[in-house]
Amino acid sequence: MGSVKDLLIQTSPRENIMGKGQFIFSDRYSVFDWGEMPDHIPYKGESLCLIGAYFFEKLTDLGYLTHYRGLEEKGQTKKLAQLSSPSPVMHVSLVQVIHPSQSDDTYDYGVYHHDHTNFLIPFEFIYRNSIPFGASFRKRVESGSINLKEYGLEKMPSPDKKLSTPILDVSTKLEEQDRYLTWSDVLDLNIINTEDINHIKKTLTFADELISNEVKKIGLENEDGKIELAFDPERNLMFVDVLGTPDECRFTWKGIHLSKEVAREFYRKTSWYEEVSQIKSRYSVGWKYYVKSKPQPLPKKLLQAIGWIYQRIAIDITGREWFSEVPSLEKIVEEIKEFV
Repeated sequence: MGSVKDLLIQTSPRENIMGKGQFIFSDRYSVFDWGEMPDHIPYKGESLCLIGAYFFEKLTDLGYLTHYRGLEEKGQTKKLAQLSSPSPVMHVSLVQVIHPSQSDDTYDYGVYHHDHTNFLIPFEFIYRNSIPFGASFRKRVESGSINLKEYGLEKMPSPDKKLSTPILDVSTKLEEQDRYLTWSDVLDLNIINTEDINHIKKTLTFADELISNEVKKIGLENEDGKIELAFDPERNLMFVDVLGTPDECRFTWKGIHLSKEVAREFYRKTSWYEEVSQIKSRYSVGWKYYVKSKPQPLPKKLLQAIGWIYQRIAIDITGREWFSEVPSLEKIVEEIKEFV
């Protein structure tokens, strides 16, 4: 069970054999690594499942490997076009998840120093087509933790400027608090080699282009996003988890965020967020224990509007009216403007 979706394991993966399982997408959501937030977003689970299936099927048609096997309907595994109604259940192949060992505030990735195949690469791979307000990259530059020149930039781009070449970034995946790494850091961990990294960068760039082109058709800009990758039993690179959704990407419509960022913007104005930020800066492990306050529920009007965002994107990207009485993006934006 995760903060956003649950995993039902049908057969467990082994070193040379993929397992089988189901992702059960929920209406839960998470921001700032907090875990489950107090509200459930209406029809978020079905929307994410449909959008994720759309992009997995696109990738398969283009010859890319994914762990996607289809969607659940009445006990059968079906493709997106075969569904009669939205499904929150996705069938997937499973790989091994190898956790680094933890000691105090440090993580040891020595367990990967074997000839492993069929495993989740323990990083999130991130592309950035712009650096909007609130982007973690902007904060890292301002704090001095990274140098713009390392990313081919002379100065910080304005928030509304599109980058001529996307920034490719990477963070940890299996640690308690996501931690950004340089590509040299990744290489030093001795999990993937230089050839793997070059292949990953090309794959990440392609995923960015695919998602950007598809969402542009429905009037959205793909500002940034992440993908997750694994090695299959033959050590071929494979797309896993899910991609192209408003949870994995930061989409905007005429400069207005239409993703989970809407909830982030609301909570950034609260005392709870201030406390979380202060505690996380002091503790990299176990930080949540020290946070005394709890996030407040979203206003009902904002909660409904966020639900509409997910539903409308699922409708528009797949070209099917899965949900009824969902306003246009323009009307949804009018609903959220007072909160962000």
